[in-house]
Amino acid sequence: MQQRIIRIDDEVQLWAQELGDPRNPALLLVMGAGASGLGWPDELVAALTKEYRVVRYDHRDTGRSTYSFDDHPYSVLDLAADVVAVLDAYEIQRAHVVGMSMGGMLTQLLMANHPERVISATLIGTCALSGRPLTNPDGSSTPADQLPGIDPKVLDLWARPVEDHGLEAELDRRVEHWRLLNGNQSTFDAEEFRALERRIIDHAGRYDSPMTHGRADHSGMDRTAELGRNQVPTLVISAGAEPVFPPAHARHMSQVIGNSRIVEVPAMGHALPLAVLPRLADAILTHTAQADDTP
Repeated sequence: MQQRIIRIDDEVQLWAQELGDPRNPALLLVMGAGASGLGWPDELVAALTKEYRVVRYDHRDTGRSTYSFDDHPYSVLDLAADVVAVLDAYEIQRAHVVGMSMGGMLTQLLMANHPERVISATLIGTCALSGRPLTNPDGSSTPADQLPGIDPKVLDLWARPVEDHGLEAELDRRVEHWRLLNGNQSTFDAEEFRALERRIIDHAGRYDSPMTHGRADHSGMDRTAELGRNQVPTLVISAGAEPVFPPAHARHMSQVIGNSRIVEVPAMGHALPLAVLPRLADAILTHTAQADDTP
């Protein structure tokens, strides 16, 4: 297990970690908005390192990376450039890339802008960067901007101001957040997520939650044409209990992203509890193995 600091520019540095045999093909994990690289559960990472050289990293304003937004605002496209910078820092020419939530959007930007760097892509809990409509089973269509939205309970929690009432209160807030993100189709283990968040806080050395990625400039992300002609083998994970990007979004991605296929992980929400990890790991490893075997 090797850790390093990657210099982006004079103002920004990213923490990154490499696990597994460095002689194996590379697999990059890209987390969601406001999430540290440690948001990828160790159990999932361990399953992936059996076959791959796995790299995960902290986005700007998370974990041990630089907290810079207030003094030096950045865009989501800058976060996408960070993905390339991480690959370059490790001298990885091509990698399998697994992205969750905002990380799935950054993965699509990488596929569109630098397809030569991506062996395969796996998209989890995200939405298509495409304006093409969804075609429904009955032949009707749904415009991309009219696909089902975020669960109101999640939106309500996101709208509440985050106040500092101490570490334990912050852990309570984060666990409640995960409870909502987990969805309503599986048992939620509060202690599992409390332990995860305690590790993330210990890693960062702080427990504030700036959530600056929501304030970052989101313009210029549409990649309708590029994704339509995509050739990167792409796996779309459909989570039946997904409260942020309901299952219609997974179906939409599988239609508007070329060379993609969809696999369902039943009862999964917008979280990575231990209960879903074996099925998720199997789906990812099956997909990456098929891409490895493709000339």
